[in-house]
Formats: sequence, C-alpha cells, structure tokens
Amino acid sequence: MAKAPDSTGVAEAEREGADTAVGAARPPAPVAPRASRGFPSAVSRTGRVSGLDGLRTLAVALVIVHHVEPEALPGGAVAVDVFFTISGFVITRLLLAEYVRRGGISLMSFYRRRWLRLVPALLALCAFCVLLASTTDLWGFDGSLQAAGLSAAFLTNVVRATESGPYSDLTSPLAHTWSLGVEEQFYFLWPLLLLLLLRRVRARTVLLCTAALCVLPLLWRCVLWNPDAAHRIYNGTDTRADQLLAGALVAVALARLRSDDPRLALLRTWSGRLAWPALALLGLVAWQVPVTEDLGPWTAAWYTLGFLAVAALSATLVAALELRPEARLSRLLALTPLAWVGRNLSYGIYLWHYPVVRLLASLGVTEGRLAATVVLTLLMALLSYYAIEKPFLRRAHRARAPRPALAAAT
Repeated sequence: MAKAPDSTGVAEAEREGADTAVGAARPPAPVAPRASRGFPSAVSRTGRVSGLDGLRTLAVALVIVHHVEPEALPGGAVAVDVFFTISGFVITRLLLAEYVRRGGISLMSFYRRRWLRLVPALLALCAFCVLLASTTDLWGFDGSLQAAGLSAAFLTNVVRATESGPYSDLTSPLAHTWSLGVEEQFYFLWPLLLLLLLRRVRARTVLLCTAALCVLPLLWRCVLWNPDAAHRIYNGTDTRADQLLAGALVAVALARLRSDDPRLALLRTWSGRLAWPALALLGLVAWQVPVTEDLGPWTAAWYTLGFLAVAALSATLVAALELRPEARLSRLLALTPLAWVGRNLSYGIYLWHYPVVRLLASLGVTEGRLAATVVLTLLMALLSYYAIEKPFLRRAHRARAPRPALAAAT
C-alpha cells in the first residue's frame, strides 16, 4: 500500500469576540427564551478560548517535528485531526451566534471573511514557490506552477485522493495544502446544511442530526476501505468530515445548554476529568504510531474507526478547554507565548513550514535542520501576519462592523 499523506492544515478562528481571560468565568448574556431560537448560550459562547490557541501551537509544533524528523514523531500527522476538530467547533459556534442574533446567517459575508482570512497569505506563498521554481535550480520547487494553481483553488486534496499509488509530483511543492482543501470545502458545505437545518427543524433536532452526521463518514470509510483506497480516504472531505463535525457537535451541544442546566455541569465535570487522558493518548499516537505507514490490520482499523476515535479525543479536549478555563491544562495552554502564537501565527506557520523544509533539503542542509526550520518558519510567519494577514483581517472587520446610522439606531 502506498504511504498516506502526512501533511496538515489549520484554519484560524474568525477574529471576533473578546479574548477569554484565563480563570475568569464568562457570565452568559441574558437571552429571552423565544429570542434564543433554541440556543440560549450561543451568544455568550463567542469569546476566544486562550487554551484552544495554545493547543494550536502545540499541534503545529508536532507537525513541524514530524516533517523534519519523522522518525522522532512518526504519528505527528495526528495533529491534522486536532486542527480539523478545532476548526469545526469555532466556525459552528460563530454561525450559531449569528443565527441567534440576526435570525439568519449571511452566507456571502461568511464566505468573504473566510476568503480574506485564508487566501491572501496562501496566494503569497504560491507566488513565492513559483518564483523560486522559475529563478533557481532548487529541486524542491519543481512543478510549483501547477501545484500553486491547485492550492489556490483548494483542490490539492482532490488530486491526491485520486492517486492510488505513490503520490505524483503534481502537488508535491505544496502538498501540505491538501488539508486546507478539506477545510475550505467543509466551510462551503457545512454553513449551507446548518442553515437548512436551523430553518426546517427544531434546535434539538439540529443537535441530533449533527451527531448522526458524525457517524456517516465512519460508515462510508468502512465501505471504501481497501489498501489502494488509503489516499482516497485520507484526503477526501467526505471521509474526513467526522473530525470537523465532532467540533461542530460540541458547539451545538454547548449552545443548547443554559448555564444552570445540570447536563452542562455534568459535561464540565467529565470533560475536565478526561482532558488529560485524551491529551496523553493523542501524544502517545504522535510519539509511537506511524499512522501514515502500511501496518496491515492496524492501518485498516486506523483508516476506518481510528479517525473517529481521534475526533472524539480532540472534541473532549475542546470541550474541556471551553468549559474549564480555570483548570490546570487550560492555564498551561493559555500561557501568553503559546496563546499568542496559536492566535496569530499558527496559520502562517502551517503555510510556510513545508516549503521551508523543502528549501533546506534542496540546499543540502542536514546539521541543525530542525532549529533552522523553526527559526526560518517563524520569521516567514511573522512577515506573513504583519504584512498580509493583519491588513486583510482589518478589512474583514470593517466589512462586518455595522454602519454608524444603524449602530446609532440600535
């Protein structure tokens, strides 16, 4: 069986809501029962969770080590699953909050904000790779023009899913953008489906439908599985959707529960108890399990049930960090350096780390390659954030801000 992909992606959260103070309780905003539209806590749960930002930093660090020193972290690709679940959670709770506030979801506004957040920095990376390919003899950037076109169209995962044998060179300079393709395709489809559910069924049914949707990709993977279908399963949005939907399920469930609901207290207690074991299991997989290698029966189990199991572990972490900001794990992940990097640089680090790895390999760098990769990637991520991402984020915020006349009337 051909080796499965080992890249990752992360889409940053919308820059909306105030940062969550570590250890500080966030009192829920009062929402009238009828005005809550069945999601009484949706509006109150929109602030940033610093622990989630720190978790992003930890996950992207695993990805870098996995790509530079794969023998040290053979299962580091599991960070992809964590990123997917975080993304599904953040996006869904923002969509639910908008639905409660406005009685609907502006899909065009949502897609525009996603474009402004993701695409400008991605296009800059694509241009950089094409420039290196056309002006140098660096083998790591051969074929960058077609790879850039696929990446910019978020189709890298589609191409890789069709390759049953070893991956071709068609996407290799930007192979890591396969996960951006999965997320962007999910971002296009999920808001449409969620809005349809919100308009047609009761809030409780929305929760049940989301839970049922989490199971469908597992059943579909079981139908598709054979060793030659590893790339199809690993790269397909339909076969990875449960990992994004697991985060969405957490968001829907928390929005459904009032602050005084005993079920919320139970969820808070058990997510707090299981958070450390969940993190330890994910760490064990990253350290000991070569999840992208051909391991016979283990690979079959991983590519069917394993993806959902990791999604459940990731969802447990997300729920614990959201509900227990005062817990030790939340405080650890919310340390200022970890949270700042996860909040502002994790997307840029994701974008640039893989081309940096290929650049150093093309230059023949072997000694200190991990340290060089980290330093150069951080520099490029900082440049990307301040020169490209931050200006476009300001445009996204201005587009979202209400007009002065409307604000005054409100």
